[in-house]
Amino acid sequence: MDVIVIFGPPAVGKMTVGMALAEQTGYRLFHNHMTLELVNNFFEFEDPEFWPLVRQIREQLFAAIKHSDMKGLIYTFVWALDEEKDRQSLEKYCAAMGVSVENVLFVELTADTYTRLNRNKTELRLAEKKSKNNLEKSEANLLDFDNKHQMNSADDFIYPNHIKIDNSDLSPQQTAEKIALHFELPRK
Repeated sequence: MDVIVIFGPPAVGKMTVGMALAEQTGYRLFHNHMTLELVNNFFEFEDPEFWPLVRQIREQLFAAIKHSDMKGLIYTFVWALDEEKDRQSLEKYCAAMGVSVENVLFVELTADTYTRLNRNKTELRLAEKKSKNNLEKSEANLLDFDNKHQMNSADDFIYPNHIKIDNSDLSPQQTAEKIALHFELPRK
C-alpha cells in the first residue's frame, strides 16, 4: 500500500490537493480535520481530553487500514518540523499501518502567507472544517503557527521520498499532477 503524507502550514491546500490526488489515483483521503472535527463536537482543542482522543482514533483507524485491501492512503498533517512530538506521532501512525516511515511518500506544500490567508476563507475549507468558521481565531492561529514553528523544511528534510511544491499559483489538480508524476503513482 502506498502511503502519501501531505504536510505544510495551515491553509496551504493540503486537503484540496489531497482530494485532487485521490480523484486522480483512486487512493483514499484521510485529512487531519476528519478526526479533529469529530472530537471537537465534544471537547475544545484546549481540553485535556481532546488530543489523546484524536490520537487514539487515528491510531485505531490506521491499524484497521493495515488489514484492508486499500491500494493507497493520502493523509494530511500539520507538522511543526521543530516539534519532536509531531515526528513521533507520524512515525506511530505509520507503524500502526505497518508501514516504515522511510517508505512513505512525503509531499511538502508551501505557499506565501497572503495566499494562505485567502485560502483560509474558502467555502470548501469552511464546510469541511467547522472549527475554522471563526475566521478571526483561525487567521490568528495560522499566523501564530508561522511565528512559533518551522512549518516547512529548509532543504533539510529527513526522509528520502520527498517532493516540495510551492502551490501558491497552482490549482489543486495541477499540484496533484506534479505529485503523481514525481512518484509515478497509478492513475484511476
